[in-house]
Amino acid sequence: MVRLTCVLRRKEGTSPQEFHEHWEQVHAPLIARLNSGSHVLRYEQYPRALDTYDGDDDRSGFDGVTLQWFASMDEYHAHMAEADFAEMWEDIASFLDTDSLHFVVTEEPGRLIFDRST
Repeated sequence: MVRLTCVLRRKEGTSPQEFHEHWEQVHAPLIARLNSGSHVLRYEQYPRALDTYDGDDDRSGFDGVTLQWFASMDEYHAHMAEADFAEMWEDIASFLDTDSLHFVVTEEPGRLIFDRST
């Protein structure tokens, strides 16, 4: 299993609310319907809490984290090789600051160091 973790910052001029709405209501459904998205087994969004912003112009920190799960590195590469990947990237550029995207691709299993939740 392969996991793509992306740390996101919204495009300048986009309010936190506009960012969160676009990410959930436009971008997520786009991924779900595209051929490139068919390679994604699981898609998760972790938005920054709106009450942590100091107004709409606050661009400190990041605006969210997304996780995408793939069955293998081959599936991850196939996702990016699909012809409609460009459509997804065009949407990304419409609401994200693409110069400040941070991502890492990891393979399972990870290492659980401790778990105090039980």
